[in-house]
Amino acid sequence: MSTDSVLVPAPPAPTGLSQVERVVDTFIAPSKTFTDILRSSSCWLPILLLFLSTFCSAFIVDRQVGFERVYENQMQLSPKQAERMDQLPPEQKPAIVARTIASYKYSTYGAGLIIMIFLLIYALVIWASFNFGLGAQTTFGQVFAVTVYAALPYIVQVILVAITLFAGDNAESYDLKNPVGTNLAYYLPDTGAVLKGIFQSLDLLKMWSVVLQIIGMAIIAKKTLTQSAIIVGIFWVVGVGFAIMGALFS
Repeated sequence: MSTDSVLVPAPPAPTGLSQVERVVDTFIAPSKTFTDILRSSSCWLPILLLFLSTFCSAFIVDRQVGFERVYENQMQLSPKQAERMDQLPPEQKPAIVARTIASYKYSTYGAGLIIMIFLLIYALVIWASFNFGLGAQTTFGQVFAVTVYAALPYIVQVILVAITLFAGDNAESYDLKNPVGTNLAYYLPDTGAVLKGIFQSLDLLKMWSVVLQIIGMAIIAKKTLTQSAIIVGIFWVVGVGFAIMGALFS
């Protein structure tokens, strides 16, 4: 007497995290998000959120402050720039002021595109550094996904900008380049250029993003946190240098 063998169905393959779960876990359990990137480097939702958040921020600034006021504030905060504007011939000044105001407006509304270009370049540099410097075998798509998810804390800035501006607290002193008090430079506007650049680089949201980048790269590159921190930290120091240069010329 023979018996037919019973076929046991194979367990379903794990589906991984959804885009929403990844975004949420970036804030509460980042290792889950970055581990899931090894399964799929899809990152359309954080890209969409970054675009939406920057557009909403621009709209809030436009409505609650106005870009004419933004221009006036930046002149007060940038003595060298204000001095250059004052030295312009009187017949040229109105047109140049109008162009400057327009540039603030268009760059603010187009910040999502500017940020995405920066993230693409940054991801390319990080990808090359890990693959050639540490012998990792990451794909550019994985590194870009880590970089985009690591940028999500900047959405918190939009929320804080909305809260402060709708509360009517700082429209008269709103600083387009440093809009919320998540760094010491915000509270010490008259500090020296070098310290100002350093203080702005030690922004809580920036540091949060850097930590996420370190964790994410360690996971997808299969390297230690120390190795990841060294590579990411080098480029953070370069960023501090650019921040100091920007402060020196402002």
